[in-house]
Amino acid sequence: MPEASNTIVTMDRESNVTTSLDQVRKSIDGIDQQIIALIAERQKWVLAAGKLKKDENDVRAPGRVEQVIEKVRTRAESAGASPDVVENTYRALISSFIDLELAHHRAS
Repeated sequence: MPEASNTIVTMDRESNVTTSLDQVRKSIDGIDQQIIALIAERQKWVLAAGKLKKDENDVRAPGRVEQVIEKVRTRAESAGASPDVVENTYRALISSFIDLELAHHRAS
């Protein structure tokens, strides 16, 4: 039986051929860095929104959460991403931001 290879051939966003697991991992690391920067930017806006909310029910806003989930699932499909993965990711993200927002709300 032949040994498994760490070499694959795939296309990145700029249509360059990627041929090794190390190259793929470097690409993923770069994407992760962009995601973290976007999460930091989103956090600033979440905290700004939290200052405008009058109570903890406004912070939790389950109706708004479901609106966001519906929107990102649709966008995921359009982008060719798994709607389930995107939904699960956003639910975790939103839950974490709600916890952060509640902590800030309680401290003020």
